[in-house]
Amino acid sequence: MTTTEYLARAPQPHAPVRLLCFPFAGGGASAYARWQPELDARGASVDVLPVRLPGREGRSGEPRFTELTSLVEELDEELDEVLASPHLLYGHSMGALIAYTLIRRRQERGAPLPRAALLAAYRAPHLPPPRIGSDANADAGFGAGSGSGASSSDGAEPGSGAESGADFDLAHALVALGGLPEALLGHPEWLRALLPVVRDDLTLCASASASAGSAGGPVRVPLHLFAGADDSLVRVPEVTAWRRYAARGCEVRVLPGGHFFLRTHEGWLLDEVAPLVRRYGGRRTVHAAAS
Repeated sequence: MTTTEYLARAPQPHAPVRLLCFPFAGGGASAYARWQPELDARGASVDVLPVRLPGREGRSGEPRFTELTSLVEELDEELDEVLASPHLLYGHSMGALIAYTLIRRRQERGAPLPRAALLAAYRAPHLPPPRIGSDANADAGFGAGSGSGASSSDGAEPGSGAESGADFDLAHALVALGGLPEALLGHPEWLRALLPVVRDDLTLCASASASAGSAGGPVRVPLHLFAGADDSLVRVPEVTAWRRYAARGCEVRVLPGGHFFLRTHEGWLLDEVAPLVRRYGGRRTVHAAAS
């Protein structure tokens, strides 16, 4: 099977089903580092494939995408061979938006679809993307970037003026949400590396809302939705609003924790994911009729 920089490791050639995992804004493939052994321990026979997006972790030197359509087009091409085999998609926050948009693209061109999509901690596409930090920071975060598809630089470094204030608000908001350890606030050099990634990812999310017809229509795969009971950024009803995009059934699970229950309650989440992997491990791959 063809290798790609978009996967954290090479796919297992004879896996009964694969689980491709897309990261949240500012996150990377390492968020799913424990999923393979944890799902193995739960008796789920699956090949966990964390997706590596450009501009972070091992791909930190590459330009980041700030436009959703451009990213999804590249993902569709790069992952096409992997997605031809039986698979599931999991996306957390921004990752849920990426996964859904990838399914829509593949559905439109009649490509093999996942057996199910697991979408967590993100508002349904017809709702505005959540804002993080103060209104001023949200405007800066969602409006930054060229809109041409990829960001070639990290932009201005925080240190003074409005940029510094925006970074201060964003960093503290991420700490409050559980997305950053509070200790990082004392390390400006780490924040200078991380916050531009978060801003570009927020811009990418906003590009979906800015696009005509971005909400799209139902996808012909079952949807399994995950919401944090104490998520102050994305409320449970905003997650359950994904129901309108489910043409093959929809289930909702509310888990303990806030927006990053992926981290704080990983065991709870994997207890829900494992049975879904087993449920879809024996079905045939769904093929979409080109629309």
